Amino acid sequence: MNMLTELADGARKASFTLAGASIQQKNDALCAIANALKQRSDEILAANAMDLAEAKKRGIKDAMQDRLTLTKDRIGAIAEGVLQVAALPDPVGEVIAMWKRPNGLTVGQKRVPIGVIGIIYEARPNVTVDAAVLCLKSSNAVILRGGSEAIHSNKALAGVMRDAIASAGLDSDCICLIEDTSRETAKEMMRLNGYIDVLIPRGGAGLIKTVLENASVPVIETGTGNCHVYVDGECDFDMAEAITVNAKVSRPSVCNAAETLLVDAAIASEFVPRIVAALQKNKVEVRGCERTKQLCPTVATACEEDYYTEYNDYIMALKVVAGIDEAITHINKYNTKHSEAIVTTNYAKAQKFLQEVDAAAVYVNASTRFTDGYEFGFGAEIGISTQKIHARGPMGLKELTTIKYIIYGNGQIR
Repeated sequence: MNMLTELADGARKASFTLAGASIQQKNDALCAIANALKQRSDEILAANAMDLAEAKKRGIKDAMQDRLTLTKDRIGAIAEGVLQVAALPDPVGEVIAMWKRPNGLTVGQKRVPIGVIGIIYEARPNVTVDAAVLCLKSSNAVILRGGSEAIHSNKALAGVMRDAIASAGLDSDCICLIEDTSRETAKEMMRLNGYIDVLIPRGGAGLIKTVLENASVPVIETGTGNCHVYVDGECDFDMAEAITVNAKVSRPSVCNAAETLLVDAAIASEFVPRIVAALQKNKVEVRGCERTKQLCPTVATACEEDYYTEYNDYIMALKVVAGIDEAITHINKYNTKHSEAIVTTNYAKAQKFLQEVDAAAVYVNASTRFTDGYEFGFGAEIGISTQKIHARGPMGLKELTTIKYIIYGNGQIR
């Protein structure tokens, strides 16, 4: 048994004991984690500073450094998210339905933990905590494998959480971190059949593609975010501008940031120069279609690849479309099934957009930036699923459970 299988074996054994933990035990452990994160924030920030220094040496772009950065306020927000998870109803043990069969058997469906969940993710140290506490609350053990960019931060966070769990009387192997960030170890993790019940990748298209191609354990695909905002010909311009700028600028490196803006041709001559100026004021490079360039000659030219691209940066493609039908067709061709938004005052168009756009989250008159477990009231999320089987959208506690059938009889035989 090598180091990785030994770690996974510990997680598997911990999952069996965690399955029998009470709601109070789990919540006490979560509260201990939240307190420890705040009390040991200086230790965490010192580790994060090491990662940031290395990121700067490697020339990692600013938007990605922002994803990596922890501050006291961000640690406080992470700790608050842990407490919110503790306050959420526990889905484990919930009996979803019971029914009686003609032979007298009573059949029911009950929520139970999945078991051991593996998470492979990139330079987002907050994921280390979000994933761990959601798994803990749903009685799953977790094996975490973060990127090399955040290894010092992840080691510090995992150490704080493991200590907190042990102090609350639970097995610290409920949370395991793989400290070897080599590709070989990641691929070995993807094939830990018998140890990992499901693997969830969180990151860019390259990471997700690698996991899908190499994993032999079941995978829940969490999506890259090529998200769109469509500004309809019937809309409030102030609202459209505010939503577009927020969706692009507030945190361009995250998966729910908008990458392409579609504008109805009916308002293009008035709205396109306005929105281009607003985006450029916020240091966004706009790449436009031919009509956009006619209206704003200074913008770069958008090519076909731009419409497929998740920039994760201060770049946005802009295309003028003939109306809502062309907008929907464009979105369904180029998007990654993540989050899409329409800005309109027309109810019928809003309903059409909601019905026909193929995505996990579809918005009317709101920024795509709300696609997030915290914003949806889940406390945190383990990922945003863009697939359609088992889970879709932000994955909270219920999505980390499966179903067990329970059957009561009084001597029936077949």
